[in-house]
Amino acid sequence: MSYQVIARKWRPQTFEEVTGQEAITQTLRNAIEHDRLHHAYLFSGARGVGKTTTARLLAKALNCRKSDKPTATPCLYGAADSCVSCSEISESRSIDVLEFDAASHTKVEEIRDIILESINVHPARDRYKIFIIDEVHMLSTSSFNALLKTLEEPPPNVAFIMATTEMHKVPDTILSRCQEFEFRTIPMAKIQERLGEIAKAEGVKVSSDALREISRSGEGSMRDAQSNFDQVISFSGESIEVSDVVKALGIASVDSLTRMVDAIVSGVPAEALAIVDDLISRGHDLRNYCRDLLSLQIGRAHV
Repeated sequence: MSYQVIARKWRPQTFEEVTGQEAITQTLRNAIEHDRLHHAYLFSGARGVGKTTTARLLAKALNCRKSDKPTATPCLYGAADSCVSCSEISESRSIDVLEFDAASHTKVEEIRDIILESINVHPARDRYKIFIIDEVHMLSTSSFNALLKTLEEPPPNVAFIMATTEMHKVPDTILSRCQEFEFRTIPMAKIQERLGEIAKAEGVKVSSDALREISRSGEGSMRDAQSNFDQVISFSGESIEVSDVVKALGIASVDSLTRMVDAIVSGVPAEALAIVDDLISRGHDLRNYCRDLLSLQIGRAHV
């Protein structure tokens, strides 16, 4: 079997596993359990915080066949008793759950072909016909206009789940027809906890300081942090220290950032310049360093 990257292998299988978005997943579970489902959802937020994963989990919950109605606990992928609907949705091959990237299908003709021409056709097998539209803000103005009436009064067996990293680009006329959920960046402590669970399961020995650095490198994105973890493992093998993370990712350590802050606060320019000289000699990108430095200062301000 070919290698599967950590971000895909450890994609959340239940609403409870979606890290850092507990308020959203609780709301969705309650809506499913109490039959208060909306016909159109809009998930917004930074990259890698769980929007598409939650969309797929919601699609599975709506169409899971182990229950005679939508369930908040759909089948786990790969489980022996997983139903056909959940398995196909997990593998992105369900004929009743269509997922597409709006960046690749911006024209109104494509929206008509993909959605409008088939929306009145009953689902082939499942309970709902579901359209998952990623990066929906990339649709053209004419495409948005074509969707307006459908979003306002869709057939009873149709649901839309849209995701975007730039909600301000989505027209107000679309927003008013959707139930909005804003996905927040994930706290570093939660990312570190999840990476620790993954490291233990994968048999990777990693120090807590190294895990902290990898978590920080994700900048609130679980997917980015997991991808960086993959990269560090490839670099250093199954025993990871802070020095390995710094070398593999080309980032400045917290110690270096702290020294810079202390030098600035103490008014010791020679020390600050010495740190900069060391960074340049080791080939660090000073723009990235400044970004990390600002992030560290913001973090301190919230403590």
